[in-house]
Amino acid sequence: MSKKKELMVYNSLGKQKEVFKPKVSGNVSMYVCGITAYDFSHIGHARAAVSFDVLFRYLQYLGYEVTYVRNFTDIDDKIIRRANELGEDPLHLSNRFCEEYLVDMTDLQCLLPTHQPRVTNHIEQIKDLITQIVNNDFAYIVDGDVFFAVDKFPNYGQLSGQRLENNRAGERVAVDSRKRNPADFALWKAAKPGEPSWESPWGPGRPGWHIECSAMSAHYLTFQFDIHGGGLDLIFPHHENEIAQSSAACSGCNISYWMHNGHVTNNNVKMSKSLGNFFTIRQITERYHPLALRYFLISTHYGSPLNYSVVQLESASDAIFYIYQTLQDCENASLSFKEAKLKEGAVENGKTVAVSADARKCISKLRDEFETKMSDDLNTSNLLTGAFQDALKFINSSLTMLKKKLQKQQQLSLLQSLTEVEKEVKVVLKVLGLEPPRSYVEVLQQLKNKALIRAEIEESEVLQLIEDRAVARKNKDFSMSDQIRVDLAAKGIALMDLGAETVWRPCIPVGHEQDMPSIEEEQKPPPSTSN
Repeated sequence: MSKKKELMVYNSLGKQKEVFKPKVSGNVSMYVCGITAYDFSHIGHARAAVSFDVLFRYLQYLGYEVTYVRNFTDIDDKIIRRANELGEDPLHLSNRFCEEYLVDMTDLQCLLPTHQPRVTNHIEQIKDLITQIVNNDFAYIVDGDVFFAVDKFPNYGQLSGQRLENNRAGERVAVDSRKRNPADFALWKAAKPGEPSWESPWGPGRPGWHIECSAMSAHYLTFQFDIHGGGLDLIFPHHENEIAQSSAACSGCNISYWMHNGHVTNNNVKMSKSLGNFFTIRQITERYHPLALRYFLISTHYGSPLNYSVVQLESASDAIFYIYQTLQDCENASLSFKEAKLKEGAVENGKTVAVSADARKCISKLRDEFETKMSDDLNTSNLLTGAFQDALKFINSSLTMLKKKLQKQQQLSLLQSLTEVEKEVKVVLKVLGLEPPRSYVEVLQQLKNKALIRAEIEESEVLQLIEDRAVARKNKDFSMSDQIRVDLAAKGIALMDLGAETVWRPCIPVGHEQDMPSIEEEQKPPPSTSN
C-alpha cells in the first residue's frame, strides 16, 4: 500500500472519531444494510448508497482490498402487504424492485458491491444462526415463532444508548402479547395462510427482519469484520438487535466500526413514505442528471442531515456542467495542438517536457487537500471548493494562454502542465464517483437535455430565439435582444456570445430561485402507509 494520510472515521459505537485500523492489514471487510424491496427507491436510499460507495472508493484509493457486502431484503411484512395491495406474488414484486434499484445505482454510478445477497437465497444460513441462538439459551419458541430474549443479553443498548423499555417493538409489526418482554423480537415467524414460507425446525415460516443481516454478514465476512454501515434510523432497533443476536450466537462476535449516514429531510422533516413527503430517485433523475443528484448528495457530510432543496439541485447541476465543460475544453485544446503539430511534422518524440512550477503547486495542493478532507471521516462537504476549484481555474487560465502566441517550448510545457493537472482532477472525480461514464460531450449534452425539460422548452425553440436575438442586435433593437436573454436566463438557459457565434448552456434560473417549484409539488408521489 502506498503511504497515504491516516483515515479517521466516526464510530457510532464509541460516539467519537477513531483511527481506522482493519482487522487484517491491507484488507477491509464492510457490510451495509440495503433496501427492503417493495417500491421504487427514494433519495434517502440514494444517500445511503452514495455515502458508502464513496467510502468503498476511498478505501480502494488508500490501497485496501475491500470486500463490500450490501444486502437486499426480499421477503418482509412490507413486501407482503404491498404485494397483496397489487395482487402480485411477493417474491416476484421484491425481485422486480431489486432490479429497479440496481438500475438506479447504475445511474448514480455506485460501484457494484462484492456481494449483494438476498434473504431468500440465505434461508439455510438464517436457520443455522437461529439454531445457535436457541441452543445458547438466548431465544424461546412460541407456537412456531422464535423470539430473542433481550433480558438474557445484559449489554443490550450499547450502540444506541436506548433503554429496553423504549424498544419500538411494534415498528414493523404489531406487539405480540406472547412475548416474555415487549422488547423481545422475532427471529423466525410462523407461516400465515397465503404467505411465502420455508420449512424449519420450529415449523414452516420465514425470517424476522433483524436476523437476516446477522446471518448474511457472518456468512460472507464471519462474525468479526471491520465496518457495518446503514442509515441513522437503523441504529435502533435494527443494529442494536444485530449486535445482540450475533453475540448470542458467537461469543467472539466483534464489529469494529459502526457508521451511519444522516437522514434526508424535506423542510427539516425526515422524509418517509408514511408522511408522503418523499420522492423517488426516478422522480429526480427525470429532471436532473443522476450525477447532479450524486453531487448534491455528497455536498453535505454523510453523517449530517441533508435538507432537500431544488435550488441546491440546480446548483449541483450547474457545478458539474462547469467541471465537465472545463475538462472537455482541456481535451479539445490538447487534441487540436497535437493535430496541428502532426501537420507541421513537428511532434516531440520521447522528449521530456517540464511541468510548470505553478502546475506542480496546484497538483500538490489539490492532492493534499483531497486526502486531508477525505481522511477526516469523508468530509466531502466542501471538497469540491478550494483547491479543486483552483485546479479548474488553472486549466481555464492555461487554455486562455494557449490562444496567445507562444514559443513552441512554452506551448509544450503548458500542455504538459494541463495534462498533469487534469489527471489529478480526474482522480478526485473518480473517488467521488463523479467521473463521466462516457465522453464529456455526451454528458454535457445530457445535462443540457435535462435543463430543457426543466425549462419546458425544445432546443429548436432556443436556437430560434438565438437567431431572433441575432436579428434584433443587427437591427440595433437591444431592448428585444436583452429581453430574449433575460427570459431564457429565467428558465435556466444562459446565452454565451463567443465571437460571432452564440451558444447556450444550462444555468441556475435567474431571479426566480425562491419561486422554483419543488419536485413533490410537480410530481406528487403515490400515497403509502409504509416507511
